[in-house]
Amino acid sequence: MGTTPSVVRYKPRPKDDEPVRAQLRQMADMHGRWGFWMMYHRLRALNFRDNNKRVYRIYTEMGLNLRRKYKKRLPLRVREPLVQPLHHNLTWSMDFVHDGLLQGRTFRAFNVIDDFNREALSIAIDTSLTSQRVVRELDKLAEWRGRPEQLRVDNGPEFIAQALRDWCGERTKLLFIQKGKPHQNGYIERFNRTFREEVLDLFAFESLNQARAATYAWMWVYNNERPHSSLGYLTPAQFLLKYGKLHHPQGANAEFTTFQQDSSSDSNWNFIVSNVTNVG
Repeated sequence: MGTTPSVVRYKPRPKDDEPVRAQLRQMADMHGRWGFWMMYHRLRALNFRDNNKRVYRIYTEMGLNLRRKYKKRLPLRVREPLVQPLHHNLTWSMDFVHDGLLQGRTFRAFNVIDDFNREALSIAIDTSLTSQRVVRELDKLAEWRGRPEQLRVDNGPEFIAQALRDWCGERTKLLFIQKGKPHQNGYIERFNRTFREEVLDLFAFESLNQARAATYAWMWVYNNERPHSSLGYLTPAQFLLKYGKLHHPQGANAEFTTFQQDSSSDSNWNFIVSNVTNVG
């Protein structure tokens, strides 16, 4: 029985993994807390067509696996469901995050997101953030984003103050979560964790200006490049453009104004991470 020349002469040609390795290495350097699926969907957005099994093989060979910390979780006694709004500017969530500079001086970050697409609308950083400052930041947001129909907040002194009630008036409803139940404000709590892991825990800031610069640059990456698992691995900007008009009262005529259209912020983030010793 004879054999065909193609069988005798065939030599396997393994695929070149280097383009995928190079991109994974760059993402790991720039975004240290991104896991496999976030990197994989980012690769797809960058027009890499390698399937998830091949990418995962390369990912594990490079030792990029993130170690997960597991702990025993007690069942929640009362849980009010978080319902995703049907379109943007229906519900915003707000909260504070605490951190400190190298010399020990503490500062706070006032975070605001849109619950519909998890878009980071504002992060104000300062040593003192009073109820009056909260109102000023909301005024800035309302100028370009419009006002939300609802604000979901905890029972902190800045949020129960009369200044915020006056700002809301009859146009915006204040939604207070129950005391001691931060899970009822789960969208902003998850955002706070991401912000801490990818910015506050990554750098040791010497000044507030350094913290603001890194935060502003990271917000652009978060809104425009970082795939979001609960949004079907779309970015907040992509999710808004794809689904924002489906249930909007203005329908196809709805217009969206999103944070930071200047893509140079992405370059700033890459520069900051590449020169981390100069930032912290």
